[in-house]
Amino acid sequence: MRVTSRIGMMGIGIALIGAFGLTPVLADETPIEDGSKIVITSPRDGDKVGDTFDLKYEFTKGSEAAHAHVYLDKQYQKGFPGTFKGLSKGPHQITVTGATKDHKVVAATQTITIEVQ
Repeated sequence: MRVTSRIGMMGIGIALIGAFGLTPVLADETPIEDGSKIVITSPRDGDKVGDTFDLKYEFTKGSEAAHAHVYLDKQYQKGFPGTFKGLSKGPHQITVTGATKDHKVVAATQTITIEVQ
């Protein structure tokens, strides 16, 4: 019975992760090297920005990549519209990562840190 309850609890944990829009990254998940490239063009690493700004990036899809995932402070921004709005003052980390149609991570990624004034 203990094994069953542990499996049930794991299922609940995975469901909660999905409900909050977070993408779980498994420790043994290796990014797919498919030739994709991501370059964040605006803002640039270290820029000082207002609390609302557009994120612009260039995404060259490789053999497996289908779309990109955007993360703010390591939290997946599901359905990201292209503009961050009302960010709190201080430093924030933005990451753009390529993903397959099944949401598996490809090696193409870039992370920048910005300072909201």
